[in-house]
Amino acid sequence: MWQTIYAAVTLTAVLSFACYAALIATSFLSRKEYADADASYFEWHLFVPCRDEETVIGRTINDARTNFPEAHLWIIDDASVDSTAEIVEKSMSEDPNVHLVRRVLPEARQGKGAALNAAYQSLVAWRQRNSVQASSDRVIVGIVDADGRLAPNALSAIAGAGAFARTDVGAAQITVHMHNRHERYLHLSRVRRAWRRFLVIMQDLEFRTIVAGMQSLRARTGTVGMGGNGQFSRLRVLEELHHEFGSPWHGSLLEDYEMGVHVLLRGWQSAHVHSTHVTQEAVEDLPRLLTQRTRWAQGNIQCLLYLRRMRNSVHISPPGVLETAYYLLLPYTQIVVIAFWGTQLCMTVLQMIGHGIDVTIAPSEWATKGALILLGLVPFAMWGPIYRKECEPGMSFAASIALGGLVFIYTLYVMITTPRAMVRSARRKTSWSKTRRNAENLTVGGIAHEL
Repeated sequence: MWQTIYAAVTLTAVLSFACYAALIATSFLSRKEYADADASYFEWHLFVPCRDEETVIGRTINDARTNFPEAHLWIIDDASVDSTAEIVEKSMSEDPNVHLVRRVLPEARQGKGAALNAAYQSLVAWRQRNSVQASSDRVIVGIVDADGRLAPNALSAIAGAGAFARTDVGAAQITVHMHNRHERYLHLSRVRRAWRRFLVIMQDLEFRTIVAGMQSLRARTGTVGMGGNGQFSRLRVLEELHHEFGSPWHGSLLEDYEMGVHVLLRGWQSAHVHSTHVTQEAVEDLPRLLTQRTRWAQGNIQCLLYLRRMRNSVHISPPGVLETAYYLLLPYTQIVVIAFWGTQLCMTVLQMIGHGIDVTIAPSEWATKGALILLGLVPFAMWGPIYRKECEPGMSFAASIALGGLVFIYTLYVMITTPRAMVRSARRKTSWSKTRRNAENLTVGGIAHEL
């Protein structure tokens, strides 16, 4: 009986995962593109949360002020112990559009959502103090990581018909690229160089194709999700959330996605704009990647609580509820698919080499077995050629096939991060851990050691 139940659950997971992958791939490849518009119609404010970001914040400020001189930059120093605040203060002395939101302990270091709420309060106070008359409908607030770099057309792209030119759109998310994807790491040994290149390219592929594909599907179901980098919303939406909940952002470890859910529940539309992007730094080592993804997986678990409200909402369609439910449950589906695929592969190999272990498979089962293995593998492998077609046309087709095969290996991290997230949730551990930048070192005994 248990074997029958296991087979049924596994088959359902494999088939649903394959269908979902097909949907996001076809949505991505057939997505709509929109023309840019005049960004000057809106008033722009960019929030940049910082906690010990001296290695990257100077470059971020310079890029933003060069490309978007009309935008206000709100740097949130979350009780940094390095020179982050001093770097911002120097920029403030040279540019009135740069603002420092300084947080101190014990209120500081309570998570990214709390830092963003502090910036929101500072913006509201600044507008009141300066008697700013612009309607909050025409004020756009963006969130950019401390290492984030917006594409030069970012504001004009999201001002267009794909996003805020539509009066019903309350929030928009742009695509994320990894700005260290071309780094060669020539100072490292061949093995370490290959490992770092693998991690960085996988993250770039993940965000520019798989995540972008999910967003393309959500654009059709009306459930585009907000990310922590490259998220934009109308000030009016933030005001509404503040009035309803006391603050725009809440306590989830996926405070960005959670805020996007609240936008939808209030009847606003959300948009994904693929014609522009923001870059960020890909994590270059496994421990930091696992820490980051554990936090994200735990955020998914926390956001599952919103499914009932979404199901009962008149603003969200049944396909939208279904897509959201599947996305939030995706780490568990991936675990089932990976475990199934690995088990079937091992059994097949043992059968072929004849280790004397009884794994006999009737000839009539080989076709079904092979089809299921393909259903479990193709949803990962297809992203290599798609990445080549959409993002890296200079890549050879053979390299894209190999890259597709590596996607499955990369995704194995969920076998660690999802159980860790479940344990943390069961133990009610909700501490927020900042992902350390690649340039940050620890000094031990006067010697800097790379982590």
